[in-house]
Amino acid sequence: MAMNPAVFSPNAAACTPAHTPLRGPLMIDIAGTALTALERERLAHPLVGGLILFARNYESPEQLAALCAEVHALRTPPLLIAIDHEGGRVQRCREGFTRLPPMRALGRLWECAPEGEAGRVGKAGKSGKADEADKAGKAAACRAAFDIGFVLAAELLACGVDFSFTPVLDLDWGRSRVVGDRAFHGNPAAVAELAGALIAGLRHAGMAACGKHFPGHGWAEADSHVAVPVDTRTLAELQTDIEPYRRLRLDAVMPAHVIYPEVDARPAGFSKHWHRYLRHVLKFNGAVFSDDLSMQGAGVAGDIVARAQAAWSAGCDMLPVCNAPDAVGDLLARWHPRLVKRRTRRIDKLFPASKVTPEALLDSPHYRAGVSAARQLLASPPPPRTA
Repeated sequence: MAMNPAVFSPNAAACTPAHTPLRGPLMIDIAGTALTALERERLAHPLVGGLILFARNYESPEQLAALCAEVHALRTPPLLIAIDHEGGRVQRCREGFTRLPPMRALGRLWECAPEGEAGRVGKAGKSGKADEADKAGKAAACRAAFDIGFVLAAELLACGVDFSFTPVLDLDWGRSRVVGDRAFHGNPAAVAELAGALIAGLRHAGMAACGKHFPGHGWAEADSHVAVPVDTRTLAELQTDIEPYRRLRLDAVMPAHVIYPEVDARPAGFSKHWHRYLRHVLKFNGAVFSDDLSMQGAGVAGDIVARAQAAWSAGCDMLPVCNAPDAVGDLLARWHPRLVKRRTRRIDKLFPASKVTPEALLDSPHYRAGVSAARQLLASPPPPRTA
């Protein structure tokens, strides 16, 4: 994957003069692989601060680089360009990008000792050797997670994409199909270790990380894209799902469109209680994104303006509105929030921190190792643990 270094922009926040307008809180989408006149007009609106990309916006690395360069040049401060690019079934850019495995593959690798070590353990039958093999297996999984995180970030950054909504920190309870193999594991320690390694790889390439879907979407069975999920567990019972957020240093968090009635009657993204918990109990000081406001799980808050106001008032710093151009038009016409400098600064910190050229990123040993690890995990995925 070869890219023109001219499309790569280092931390835009660092280049933004102090007197420039505050970044708007809306993150909107576009219909195709190039901007229309209406989309340029909307992206220039003061309420818009970001663009989210989908598979329909991608044709090739070269096309994506040209699109991102045009979007970044539209205004100052530049729009944050984001994408849902996790690996597995949630990978928006495919042709010309490395195919990434679902995060579950890393979880299975974390469970398995290397074959040679496992054979020696079986013959020796000693707990010390077993412990060594277990540690070796976990270390191998974390190395693969780091390198795959580096590949994920490097390929997007090389095309001008600033940020990906990854990693998924939901636990796999075997209940949620929408989460499923997007989750690293059902063990919060495994999720924290593997996600931490992936995040380190993202950051090494220059990309920030967003943990989702706080406080956890793995237990609720309904899909918040098309329904309103409810998780009836108590706050004490939810601590297992919250553990990765407690352990990890995250740049951004996305709350779930899930209602936890034992804690609050509102979905987490619209809940001041959950935002206070995130800020004051977990001491999180990064950016908070609402999940897509056009999803059915957000419908409990009312129409699109009521949803935006509920998420903004609760504490979300940026509000994605996807696949709903009429709703975007309605918001731009009828919603009038008061912008806040500290919330803009949280989003500014998500721009790429690296000043390394795309060529240097794609020539890194971590990139080559990540491509190899991804191919190996897809070709020969580790078996699920049977005992």
